Amino acid sequence: MRSESGSVRSSALPEQDGATPLTGLADLAEAIRCGDRSAGEVIEESLHRIRTLDPTLNAFCTVDEEGARSRAAEVDRRIAAGESVGPLAGVPVGVKDLICTQGMRTTGGSVLYADFIPDEDDVVVELLRKADAVIVGKTNAAEFGYGAIGHNDLFPTTRNPWNTALTSGGSSAGSAAAVSAGMVPLALGTDGGGSIRIPASLSGVFGMKPSWGRVPLYPGCRDERYPGLSGWESLEHIGPITHTAADAALALSVLSQPSARDRFSMPPTPDQWDLTQRLESLSRCRVAFSVDLGSALVDREVRVAVEDAVRRLQGVIPEVDRAHPGTGSNETTFEAIVAMETDRSGLRALAASKGVAIKGWLGSIIERQWTGDEFTAAILDRKRIVNATWRFMENYDFFITPTTAVPAFPIDSYGPETIEGHELPPSGWTPFSTLANFTGLPAASIPIGFTKQGLPIGIQVMGRHLDDQGVLALATLVESLFPLPTRPPI
Repeated sequence: MRSESGSVRSSALPEQDGATPLTGLADLAEAIRCGDRSAGEVIEESLHRIRTLDPTLNAFCTVDEEGARSRAAEVDRRIAAGESVGPLAGVPVGVKDLICTQGMRTTGGSVLYADFIPDEDDVVVELLRKADAVIVGKTNAAEFGYGAIGHNDLFPTTRNPWNTALTSGGSSAGSAAAVSAGMVPLALGTDGGGSIRIPASLSGVFGMKPSWGRVPLYPGCRDERYPGLSGWESLEHIGPITHTAADAALALSVLSQPSARDRFSMPPTPDQWDLTQRLESLSRCRVAFSVDLGSALVDREVRVAVEDAVRRLQGVIPEVDRAHPGTGSNETTFEAIVAMETDRSGLRALAASKGVAIKGWLGSIIERQWTGDEFTAAILDRKRIVNATWRFMENYDFFITPTTAVPAFPIDSYGPETIEGHELPPSGWTPFSTLANFTGLPAASIPIGFTKQGLPIGIQVMGRHLDDQGVLALATLVESLFPLPTRPPI
């Protein structure tokens, strides 16, 4: 593992000609609000990096240059006039293509929605606009989010900025790659089974799935008019991908608002995103960790990196135990719940009307003849998993695991077939992420180092019910123990 400062350059990417990578969200937002930088110049830097790098990376599937410039000019005009602006004024943001943007194409990564222009913004997009962020475009994703990589039949697959022959992970593939490459300092992802944390880990950036209900969702997952876009209601979350936990806290301070359109959304608590006091309390917390949940196959370099992270934490937090909730494999339960929440008849009808064959995992879910008993068994098993986890978390403030079992792998695959000679099931390389989706607990991926080949490794921190602040605070502590490069590897 390599953890010293310095970057890994991918020779497949073009050299830069003066465009500054956009990394620090909080610093950038403050510089624009104070007039030290103009929103216009920041947006031009973002657009320049997209034009230069994206023909190789395929992080963006839609870019709105005209709209971004217009919005930035309006922010600059208001600042010059002495008017108040929002906390993200002038900051360029990428939005995953599963999240609706009014007047801007939203495909869900599917040919079924190739020309879909939403008539309304998703709630989170409304909140971004209210905070005066500038949405520069939509980022690439697996079709409807059904997969932990970035494959779809509509756009080229997103590549990893650390090595363009490899995947950036998914399904928020483009969002992670865009932040990693410095095209934007903030991108939104969705996470129904790890789709923020997995690409964040493989792409060497910070990604957080907040507590369920913390960030409102609509129309995504909740609007019955859109088969494919309307699934995963009890699993899905929206969250930020950034370079640091502090930047994610700033983003969540904007995104964490209740909405009548999401019956599960909740109001924020006072000082929820101020990490100062919580950082001071970390020395008194209890942490559990597991490198394999008792049975998962994990790449040796990933194991070593996580063990090293735990040793460093033990120098700051005395009570760090090797333990896990013992919930066992949940692949069958996860697939059944996804199938139950998918509008399978609607997708079949939509595909038939367009003469399209739905393939891959989504296709198999649609075609399979599920039974009510299978769905009931999945619901009951989820209750078992949730109950085992809350009982476990009564004894611990945080639970640490690897984010993924392996580092990035070749772009033309759906995951490694083996780990050190042992055969893997199709999703065996992502055994750590779905637990936080079943339970709704907050979880984040933090970069902690590199393999010998220079590929990022991430560690996952999961917190107690609604303790997003604690997860962000512990993530900040982890970042201080691993002085990794914050600038992109290109």
